[in-house]
Amino acid sequence: MHREDFPILNQDLIYFDNGATTLKPYSMIEAVTDYYSNYTANAHRGDYDNSLKVDTKYEGTRKLVRDFIGAKSTREIVFTSGSTDSLNRIVFGYFKNYLKEGDEVLVTTSEHASNLLPWFELADMIGIKIKYIPLNDNQEVTIENVKKTITDRTKVISIAHITNVIGDIRPIKDIIELAHKNDILCVIDGAQSVPHIKVDVRDYDMDFLIFSAHKMCGPTGVGVLYGKRELLNDIVPMEYGGGMNSSFTADGERIYHELPTLLEAGTQNIAGVIGFGKTIEYLNSIGMDNIHKYEKELKKYLVSKLKENPNIILYNENSESGIVAFNYKDIFSQDLAIYLNKYHICVRAGNHCAKILKDAIGSKNTCRISLYFYNTKEEIDRFIEVLNNPNIKEEII
Repeated sequence: MHREDFPILNQDLIYFDNGATTLKPYSMIEAVTDYYSNYTANAHRGDYDNSLKVDTKYEGTRKLVRDFIGAKSTREIVFTSGSTDSLNRIVFGYFKNYLKEGDEVLVTTSEHASNLLPWFELADMIGIKIKYIPLNDNQEVTIENVKKTITDRTKVISIAHITNVIGDIRPIKDIIELAHKNDILCVIDGAQSVPHIKVDVRDYDMDFLIFSAHKMCGPTGVGVLYGKRELLNDIVPMEYGGGMNSSFTADGERIYHELPTLLEAGTQNIAGVIGFGKTIEYLNSIGMDNIHKYEKELKKYLVSKLKENPNIILYNENSESGIVAFNYKDIFSQDLAIYLNKYHICVRAGNHCAKILKDAIGSKNTCRISLYFYNTKEEIDRFIEVLNNPNIKEEII
């Protein structure tokens, strides 16, 4: 689907590592090139034509993001360098001042490092307690287990909407509703969900949502931090400098801008933000519901083919996203990935930044296929053919 839009697919390549980053369409590449070639200028700094054009396109992307996730206002959309940056701003810019010693933050063992390490650091700083919501036998989060884990000290639930290894789609709306009934705030990691399914922050009543452009056909170095305006107003900036202030004097008096520029000090990734705008327009033209439907169809086909090989161990065949975690018996995951690379097939191998999930699934490392809308059944057939090679172990050795 839409493979002709991606120049990299003109070569002999099967790309199954979309959970790490996605391929880039012509429209995004051309938008970035156009900025650098024809109207380079800083944003929110100049009074000449090129600078005003940059302002219009930069803020135009903010409007596109607002509409894409259903936010109320562009003031609730902050551009960052990526999901990791966004999460750190939330943890250290907001919750460091909101939480007190002994307060509990609920996470899971299947979270990405970016949604665990900042909380670990904050626990060392101020004495909060990190608690894990138990996973069921399929390594999924259930609303029942969330209820069991909440106490009167629970102040935050910070979890991925879709996890990057198991690929389960969490019941986020129900979790947020339960959390709010107990005066608990929710931080939602949308890095693996926003690129693949329709996410509406007001429908879900999300407090915070973060995601990255590069995982949804956009450029690297651009992320989004969404927060309800009343929460964002209380975030302490982590950076101070040009662009976020109205004035300052020699004796230290200073006046800062309002949201969102308050949290965007310095020169941002202007080309990336402009390119991201084209990406959102591109995804809108395809339709997020169409993308999700197609991925589910591909995933079902892939799993059915993998199950025909008795040497394949599947860890998440029932999850609804396009992520498949697997191993080949008696072959180390990285060795298998290197073998597949000889046939120009790209998969991820390792712990996928979810290093404490190993105790739940019984394996420290896995191979991961993460599908996107430009993947095809023909690519899956080729992958299965290479995987079913009767001499696979000899070739690896």
